[in-house]
Amino acid sequence: MLIDYLQAAFLGVVEGLTEFIPVSSTGHLILLVDLLGFEGPPGKVFEIAIQLGAILAICIVYWPRLWGTLSGLGRDDRANRFTVNVLLGFLPALVIGFFAHGFIKGVLFNPWVVSVALIVGGVVILAIERFVGEGEVDSVDDFKFRLSLKIGLLQCLAMIPGVSRSGATIMGARLLGVKPAAAAEFSFFLAVPTMAAATAYDLFKNRDTLTLDGAGLILTGFIVAFLCALLVVRSVIAFINRYGFAPFAWYRIAIGTVMLAVLALR
Repeated sequence: MLIDYLQAAFLGVVEGLTEFIPVSSTGHLILLVDLLGFEGPPGKVFEIAIQLGAILAICIVYWPRLWGTLSGLGRDDRANRFTVNVLLGFLPALVIGFFAHGFIKGVLFNPWVVSVALIVGGVVILAIERFVGEGEVDSVDDFKFRLSLKIGLLQCLAMIPGVSRSGATIMGARLLGVKPAAAAEFSFFLAVPTMAAATAYDLFKNRDTLTLDGAGLILTGFIVAFLCALLVVRSVIAFINRYGFAPFAWYRIAIGTVMLAVLALR
């Protein structure tokens, strides 16, 4: 039905626009699927497809850096250091996510948790913007290993839906003395292994129910998510440099408040 394709495209837009900014793409999808009553293909294949679209956007935008790193591994200090930093940032989510995946999906994935987390996260972002200085670390290449590991630990807060993976990593980096643009860029790089691992784990966990039923819906969501994520990744650094993170914070507070009101009136 046409309405199914429109909903799939809309959810792809939401995934692409929100994955790499601190407003929680997972939280938005939980709220919207609940409100729309969207029933995608069996298993997690639709959600996996739109996540893959977002990952692909990062890989394309940063392909020169990623390829330069891969080709320089083992013989280029800059490439080696960058790789270790990303892996250290990814490690805590890998370990904690593996052991807590069932609890997180079973208990925390509900609209009430998302709405409250959106509001609380918005307040935290405003506080960081108000009280934390500009920072001293202005490039991902200047990251120390300990700094990357600490950011990775803070990323684990995003396992609570509504917190936002990018929000946790960017704001965590800001608290640890990283300048806004560098914090956002490291969050982009960290997204690749983190999202890829989460996607692979979901594929494995749902391997018995995954089918290609609704291939048109899957392809629609994937393409739209990819295009929207491409737009965001190419423009968000300039936006942050100009406006900071406060607009995202106010948006979080507004959408979380509206959702709490909607849920309370049901």
